[in-house]
Amino acid sequence: MKKHNPTTPSRRQMTSVDYGVLSAVEPFKKLLKRLPSHAGRNNQGRITTRHQGGGAKKLYRIVDFKQNKLDVPARVETLEYDPYRTAFIAKILYKDGERRYILATKNMKVGDEIISAQNTPLKEGNRLILKNIPVGYIVHNAELSMGKGGSLARSAGSSAEVLAHDDGFTHLKLSSGEVRKVLWNNFASLGQVSNPDHNLVTIGKAGRSRWLGIRPTVRGSVMNPVDHPYGGGEGRTQRGTRKPKTKWGKVTGGRKTRKKKKWSNKMIIKRRTK
Repeated sequence: MKKHNPTTPSRRQMTSVDYGVLSAVEPFKKLLKRLPSHAGRNNQGRITTRHQGGGAKKLYRIVDFKQNKLDVPARVETLEYDPYRTAFIAKILYKDGERRYILATKNMKVGDEIISAQNTPLKEGNRLILKNIPVGYIVHNAELSMGKGGSLARSAGSSAEVLAHDDGFTHLKLSSGEVRKVLWNNFASLGQVSNPDHNLVTIGKAGRSRWLGIRPTVRGSVMNPVDHPYGGGEGRTQRGTRKPKTKWGKVTGGRKTRKKKKWSNKMIIKRRTK
């Protein structure tokens, strides 16, 4: 982590991630594209997600979550920042000359050799099927559906632990504490995702949130009664409603939102701790 000198009030508590481990290069142009900014609006132009808009311009890096080029060794060329995700990414060069972006692991370095295959050496960054990964190893970018690409444990510092192999399924313990079954022929990458210090960042000032495209959030308790269930009253007042509610009066705290008949419920062995 990088701490700043208290040259201004906002700098006093501000912290940021140390980007010294990243390569000082421009992003690879062939793997860039511009995504339109919707500012939280739907196809009718109505705001469906509040407090979004503005922010610094950014280009999307096309990240390969499938890593489906099997049995072809690759070398890590660069480690780079990605404005669309919390983790760092790595540009890899395959032996046949193709370049792709993948999620970087915690200890990955420029020059490392990695490979994707049904069975590979148990080295950080390599990708293989779950049934060939011993119990106790940690993985990331694990597939939920075969061939779809990784969807579990992709954010900064996250990982899943292999707990068991049983009857065609691998039991994974996720960062949330949830234990779930995943088909053991699905692929996963070895190691923990890079940038584990991301959750220690202190934003420090309002302007930094605006750079990220996050607009101000007004508390319901300081609104008028016409605008929010918590609004009104003289000075600071209690909530006045039995259960926490949204701006539109919908119960938001303590109400179950997961569908009771969701198909993947049977795959969850242990629910996440609350």
